[in-house]
Amino acid sequence: MNDDQFKFSNSVIALPLFFVLVLWVVYWLQIRFDFDFFDNGIYPRTLSGFQGVLFSPFIHSDLNHLYNNSIPLLVLLAALRYFYPKQTFSVVVFGILLSGVLTWLIGRTSYHIGASGLIYVLVSFIFFKGIQTRYYRLVALSLSVIVLYGGMIWYVFPEIDNSISWEGHLSGFVVGLALSLLYELPEYKKAVVYEWQKPDFNPEADVFMRQFDEDGNFANLPSPEEDLRVEEKPKTYFVSNYQTNYEITKKKL
Repeated sequence: MNDDQFKFSNSVIALPLFFVLVLWVVYWLQIRFDFDFFDNGIYPRTLSGFQGVLFSPFIHSDLNHLYNNSIPLLVLLAALRYFYPKQTFSVVVFGILLSGVLTWLIGRTSYHIGASGLIYVLVSFIFFKGIQTRYYRLVALSLSVIVLYGGMIWYVFPEIDNSISWEGHLSGFVVGLALSLLYELPEYKKAVVYEWQKPDFNPEADVFMRQFDEDGNFANLPSPEEDLRVEEKPKTYFVSNYQTNYEITKKKL
């Protein structure tokens, strides 16, 4: 896999805008017609409260609550859609459902509402998946998420702020980690540029590498006579069965 896998599309902008717009429309309906959607939130360990697994991310208590969740959703959903396009919809859908079920199991006997559980799913998934791939762009994305939203980790612990659903935050964080382990990505490999990067490279057969000894020190190449693999017999150009005698005489002037 290479950088060509990261392609911008209209859905990178459209998906987060549409999702956040739905949240604002639901809140507008709530205050415009005085609907009480709180009863549709997660109420742990009750049959009627189980409906909140599906509806709770779209319900917010006030404008400040909605605003604080909207900005992270815009950023994180856009990042998810751009860098993990094939996993986007399954991470969002299963993140909402699984974090909601876990909140329903471990939550306090109170209504749990808001999209913060999904935010923790996205933060956890993007961070852990990027570290697991060890690919420089996704690792950089993971570090960027920590810089922007690293302080959120404190709100997965009880007694930090009793007015928030730390159970929903913890559930989202755990589910995001689980999804990052579940979804496998193609390996990110650098393109082979040099011969020595090939798996079948033999340094003993390479002329350049043979200039170095086993300790990496420079060594001269053996002479052609020393490098001969088969000794050749001297070639004979004339053969005679008769003995030949040579007489040396001085040249007469």
